[in-house]
Amino acid sequence: MDFSFSAEMWEWRGPAPFYFLSLPVDLADEIKTAASLLSYGWGMIPVVATIRGRDFKTSMFSKNGTYVLPIKNEVRLPLKLAVDELIEVSLRLGA
Repeated sequence: MDFSFSAEMWEWRGPAPFYFLSLPVDLADEIKTAASLLSYGWGMIPVVATIRGRDFKTSMFSKNGTYVLPIKNEVRLPLKLAVDELIEVSLRLGA
């Protein structure tokens, strides 16, 4: 299953900062129907995401009625992605 969306990147400030994109709620609703087939422990859904031509593997998880997509430093730093920046993403579920 492939999807595309745009979202603003946000930072979670824990002991170490992490960066995420929250999926649009309507897209999250579509993904929920497939989640039981794709999910592994704790509701994690493996994906391949593409931002500005750069592919990376990660896993989304449910939070606040949607899913969040972690943005790895190995992607964020070279692409100079910034907090609150609107980022276009292509997403392939079940990678």
